[in-house]
Amino acid sequence: MRVTRAQAAENHERIIAAAAQLFREKGFDAVGVDAIMDAVGLTHGGFYRHFRSKDELAAAAVARGLAVSAEKQASHESLADLAAAYLSPAHRDDPGAGCMIAALGCDIARRGPAVRRGLTDYVRRQVDRVAEWVGGSSPAVRREQALATLSTLVGAMVLARAVDDRALSDEILAAGRTAYS
Repeated sequence: MRVTRAQAAENHERIIAAAAQLFREKGFDAVGVDAIMDAVGLTHGGFYRHFRSKDELAAAAVARGLAVSAEKQASHESLADLAAAYLSPAHRDDPGAGCMIAALGCDIARRGPAVRRGLTDYVRRQVDRVAEWVGGSSPAVRREQALATLSTLVGAMVLARAVDDRALSDEILAAGRTAYS
């Protein structure tokens, strides 16, 4: 059965969305092309009509995840609002729909230039956004504070997800939220 261009485009987007979710949940190396294609109800062979490689898909999936994060963050009107949403138990407990950096930061550092470039561009934009909210006597001081803030938010989420003590995890999230309230 022949697939229309519109259906092919829809399939392409579904593959990227599924990969973004699965990569955040399990990591790049734990998810194969077969699992991604199965998640969208397509065959393994069909993958290569959409992407040259898993690395090309990884770059597209990271870009998609970061774009979704940017949309979510754009809805926040203050740093306290952002911290409350980002450092929430709901975000911690749903890595497949959450922050790409908190879920895959260390893995992204080991990927190719296309994946890393997308992350770098995203971080630069977020630093600029957060710099609008933080105090400081000069643009350089605000930038430094924004870098520290982003690092703290992502680090708190990584720690909260990594520890095996739920009470400690909750405490980490609460401490992070308090720092920005």
